[in-house]
Amino acid sequence: METHKPKVGVLALTLELYETLAPRLREGRERWLRECVLPALARHVDVLFDRAVFRREDIDAAVASLEAAGADALLVVLLTYSPSQLALPALRRTRLPILLWNTQELVAVDAAFDTAAMIDNHGVHGTQDLANVLLRGGVPFEYVTSHLSDAGGLDALVDFAWAAAATRRLRTARLGLLGYPFPGMGDFAVDTTYLASTLGCDWVELTVEDYVLRAAAAPAKAVADLVTEYRTTYDVAPDLTAADLEATARVELALRGMVADHGIAGLSYQFLAFGADERTPTLPFVAASRLMADGIGFAGEGDIVGAAGVCLLGGLRPPASFVEMFTIDFAGNGVLLSHMGESNVAMAPRGAKVRLIGRSSPITRTRGRQLALVAGFEPGPATLCALAQGPQNRWRLVVAAARIADYGPLPGFEVPHAKVHPEGDVREFLTAYAKAGGPHHLALAFGDARPRLRQAARMLAADYCEV
Repeated sequence: METHKPKVGVLALTLELYETLAPRLREGRERWLRECVLPALARHVDVLFDRAVFRREDIDAAVASLEAAGADALLVVLLTYSPSQLALPALRRTRLPILLWNTQELVAVDAAFDTAAMIDNHGVHGTQDLANVLLRGGVPFEYVTSHLSDAGGLDALVDFAWAAAATRRLRTARLGLLGYPFPGMGDFAVDTTYLASTLGCDWVELTVEDYVLRAAAAPAKAVADLVTEYRTTYDVAPDLTAADLEATARVELALRGMVADHGIAGLSYQFLAFGADERTPTLPFVAASRLMADGIGFAGEGDIVGAAGVCLLGGLRPPASFVEMFTIDFAGNGVLLSHMGESNVAMAPRGAKVRLIGRSSPITRTRGRQLALVAGFEPGPATLCALAQGPQNRWRLVVAAARIADYGPLPGFEVPHAKVHPEGDVREFLTAYAKAGGPHHLALAFGDARPRLRQAARMLAADYCEV
């Protein structure tokens, strides 16, 4: 899947008094920033920086310029001491998440330390001044102390940047709902006005009729090209006919067109809704699995909250997949993950083609067979995360570290499936997950996304519940 690095705007502050007392100090500190710090950051994020500033009007202009350039986060570095009240107005106004990085060029204060070294490395008390007034002013911020040479010295900054970019994406996301929420499923029921006013997501209703008409009108060449891609990319079951593959390609093109035309970042459909229209050619299981591979958030059964959660996790640590817990493996201390036919195919185990099969029985009425990609996940460390509403409708992220097992795909299975092991006892994990309000739809990503999820929870004013 295509990913874009977060954009970090660097606000570097100095002291106007030094322009006369030490006129070359700012030049030297900027040189260190440009030659050492910015290249190190640029390996992980896109860096926006113009020059160090020391007057209030220049600080205001610098922050406004970074906002206009599309920065996701604001990294404040004090190259020297700088009075806090100069930066406070701009930092109060900005909507960018703020991180104060308490750092310097010098590593050690030893016998060789002198006055020149002290003048070049005295930003720490400026960060304390600024942190104090931000706290008193009710301005949210993060504060990190690290040296560029520290092992993992940039990790917290990078996690902050990814969290800022992902939450910004979520706040501007449009969610698509095709059909209606599954009747009676209450854990993802949501007041869409509350959704828009808190997370910032808006949503659009998609219709089965539009899906059907788009599928019928799909260009023949595009359909043929997609069928060829299926045959080349996947292990196509021998009993699938040309008509089966063509119908699946048509509905994928239909769903992709709806996503593109409406600017959708997260999608959910209700499979029963497709069966209500007798013209429906087939279900878009393959399309959903491939759209997730392209970075579109997805959740089943009309769950736009779940789709927003996959969208968030995919922005924090791409790629991410919609998953659902189906069966407990008490003996193996694990949980089987599965669903009707949707799984991020980009996360499938390496080295083998994913099977493309036709389900032996339809899940709802359609004209043709219902195809699915029987994918699992590459084994290794992973993170499970559910976006949910807790008490008083407050948003929360229910998060757990896990390990994807080297398991499956099992012969005869017609749906995606995988097994994960929690860090502790599966009994305690599932009990804690339920008590934290974890819903039955959640997201999965590779690696340890917990530091970024903690940051994202703070940015969203949501509870962070690790189980």
